[in-house]
Amino acid sequence: MTPYVPATAQLVVEIFVRNMVRSRAFYEHLGFKLETDNGSFVELSWEGHYLYLEERPDQPPPARHPQLNFRVMVPNVDHYWTLAQAIGATVYAPIADRNYGLRDFTVLDPDGVGVRFGTRLARGYA
Repeated sequence: MTPYVPATAQLVVEIFVRNMVRSRAFYEHLGFKLETDNGSFVELSWEGHYLYLEERPDQPPPARHPQLNFRVMVPNVDHYWTLAQAIGATVYAPIADRNYGLRDFTVLDPDGVGVRFGTRLARGYA
């Protein structure tokens, strides 16, 4: 069976953001590539996978704990930890080697969405 759309376009996360300038800067600083900017709607990508941002200034402030967390796999997670620290990102889970086979960390974007960066540990991957 032929897929309806390419696999990288099949499941796309869209985040409602209160301030597009702030949110776009956050994601671009961490390495997401700008694909399209229509003012209140932005398409970002990571190795061909899309992340959409839609500005909705009336969104309530973020909760204390993220309702959404997505993971980005990278070859050197410590580099991304340094980038996150440089912009003063709110840390939800500090960088550490985890028992599920990743070295990872989670920071919160300006609207409280968890962004986890991870690298496989030599002993395995979960």
